[in-house]
Amino acid sequence: MSSPDEFDAFDNAADPAPRVPLSQRAVAARPAPYLDDLNAAQREAVETLDGPVLMLAGAGTGKTKALTSRIAHLLTQGRARPNEILSVTFTNKAAREMKDRVSRLLGQSVEGMPWLGTFHAICVKLLRRHAELAGLKSNFTILDTDDQLRLLKQLVQAEGIDDKRWPARQLANVIDGWKNRALTPEKVPTGDAEAYNGKGVKLYAAYQQRLRELNACDFGDLLLHMVTIFQAHPDVLAQYQRWFKYILVDEYQDTNVAQYLWLRLLAGGHKNICCVGDDDQSIYGWRGAEVGNILRFEKDFPGAHVVRLEQNYRSTAHILAAASGVIKGNEGRLGKTLWTAAEGGEKVRLIGHWDGEEEARWIGEEVEAMQRGTRGLQPYSLDDMAILVRASHQMRAFEDRFLTIGLPYRVIGGPRFYERLEIRDAMAYFRLVISPADDLAFERIVNTPKRGLGDKAQQKIQVAARSNGVPLVEGARILLEQKGLTGKGAAQLQLLVDNLQRWGRMVGEAGISHIELAEQILDESGYTEMWQNDKTPEAPGRLENLKELVKALESFENLEGFLEHVALIMDNEQETDGAKVSIMTLHGAKGLEFPAVFLPGWEDGLFPSQRSMDESGLKGLEEERRLAYVGITRAEEVCTISFAGNRRVFGQWQSALPSRFIDELPEEHVEVLTPPGLYGGGFGAAAQPASTLHDRAAEANVYNSPGWKRMQSRASERPISQPRETRSPVIDLTATSSHTVGERVFHQKFGYGAILSIEGDKLEIEFEKAGIKKVVAKFVMAADDIPF
Repeated sequence: MSSPDEFDAFDNAADPAPRVPLSQRAVAARPAPYLDDLNAAQREAVETLDGPVLMLAGAGTGKTKALTSRIAHLLTQGRARPNEILSVTFTNKAAREMKDRVSRLLGQSVEGMPWLGTFHAICVKLLRRHAELAGLKSNFTILDTDDQLRLLKQLVQAEGIDDKRWPARQLANVIDGWKNRALTPEKVPTGDAEAYNGKGVKLYAAYQQRLRELNACDFGDLLLHMVTIFQAHPDVLAQYQRWFKYILVDEYQDTNVAQYLWLRLLAGGHKNICCVGDDDQSIYGWRGAEVGNILRFEKDFPGAHVVRLEQNYRSTAHILAAASGVIKGNEGRLGKTLWTAAEGGEKVRLIGHWDGEEEARWIGEEVEAMQRGTRGLQPYSLDDMAILVRASHQMRAFEDRFLTIGLPYRVIGGPRFYERLEIRDAMAYFRLVISPADDLAFERIVNTPKRGLGDKAQQKIQVAARSNGVPLVEGARILLEQKGLTGKGAAQLQLLVDNLQRWGRMVGEAGISHIELAEQILDESGYTEMWQNDKTPEAPGRLENLKELVKALESFENLEGFLEHVALIMDNEQETDGAKVSIMTLHGAKGLEFPAVFLPGWEDGLFPSQRSMDESGLKGLEEERRLAYVGITRAEEVCTISFAGNRRVFGQWQSALPSRFIDELPEEHVEVLTPPGLYGGGFGAAAQPASTLHDRAAEANVYNSPGWKRMQSRASERPISQPRETRSPVIDLTATSSHTVGERVFHQKFGYGAILSIEGDKLEIEFEKAGIKKVVAKFVMAADDIPF
């Protein structure tokens, strides 16, 4: 909580006109050595102190250096006292780094900067000062997620809503979305009235009322309440407009509507606001960020001075040119071109693989080769290398491969694949089916999903098992036979016990594979349905991970072999302090950099994400393209982009098209390592003479690995596709197909089938063995044309 002294000066704040106090004029005359280390654009951004400034800072252009130098310059020139500068960041780590850098620039510790912090940290100070204007007391509490969900669940049940069909977590996401848009219950638009089964707005109002009664708020309220207070009380707003003489904002492209309104209100007086950001790195639209905030900065603040930081200090010219070639495909951007004074460097490497497993094998071998320095370059430490994936389920193939060959790795931004909650739950079911005496597995899944078996019920099962000297599963059976448990919980426990016995009998049974059994266990236990009904942003990823787990079973003859394999590799993998390859998602990599970066999975549908395009159309596609730009610009020296011609999707093989972003890579900055003819060429940078490709690949010595030879062998058996054309965001509606509805066709992986419908270049086909699939026309041929 803020001390009273911290706010005393607000009541006597001076007018907003810039001033240099007499006592500080000598300070203003001091030399500013920190300016000597800035390039021309950075210096311009630092020295332009009056009025609105937009620092459009590309990746690796030293925006933090410019931002902290600007704070140091404001203090050195006597434009403001430390407590008259509002500097907003998105993370506590960024705030600490900024304060440390300012201290180093000034050569002394910077004290009295209480307004350098995150949006939430600053707003909680302000809200405690004016809590009564929001119907709260100054000692209000901030609810964590668990408390918030508990409160919402009470309101949902009081309204008579089935919380299984409409879980409280879904309502929490809906309300959080409204708060991110600065919408109080009475301001929610009519278009949103149907949210949460038509009762979202009513429950939102009840939730806010209950929070006031509890003298509490959630994190979304911190900003929402302050925006509401500023809008309803102009005198309070004017007070802070006078006090905060200069406002600085980091990562402005990531602000949501509430943050945007809060900043605009505070800067409405003197308009001395400097926003630093990169519209090309706005990749958090799925959590409320609005790229439009930075795009309309000049409209919001007429006469704004825009400074473009374009000199990159991180990557080679080839990497920057590749990133620029991709991002220029976006229409919604302010535009800038990154460049570097550094010379030399390798071209961006592009390589295609037969399938996802081959891609993982090749990257593993390439990492080892780069570690040994056998590529003709200096050796790279494992810490210098990173694998950046679009979706977390892609990590499984790399983790399995690295564990198999003993390559140390770390997963950044989340647990390892086999340590994820949903994977541990699923594995517990599998373990219990194979070994009914596995009490630890039983304890994990007995009430997951919810079966009405609370702590007391589970204690009764424990007592029954111990009394009879049997495992927990058998103890549960005995308890049920003795009628020691009744009601809904008893019925659900009986179903679980019976299912476990039935699944156990199916192990090794003819007519059902271990893969089908695993899917059946997850479905019949209700575990898959639990995540299908979960409306949190993490749920789709958890479902994809479960599908990836089932896919992993394909490499084993039975369930027991798979469980043994996982147990052994996890036991052998010990945490060490040594160097490790980093694996993370593209979203998690923002702000990081590595000498060598691998970008796997560049296939349409996977990246760009089909779900993102389906949900948001062109807006979604442009955010995916910004994500590609972020991925490429994480690389300092070596950037490798790869794709696979085939992927397992939901247990079925599907042909994959190289990502449309590959078409946008400038040919002169890309080296293609794919063997000529493997994919027919014709995709952007891949359209190069075969002899050149062979020569370059031979020089790079990439064909020597057993994995690559296997790929070449398989490639010789694969039909060559025709060069593909540039496509629209989803379907090429202008394309015409030579096929007709009802025609019998053949696909390399799915076999024979009949065409059900045709839409542009996409065919919907009912295959005899694989079911109904949508494929691109060029990957099928008339059944009569198949050579025998």
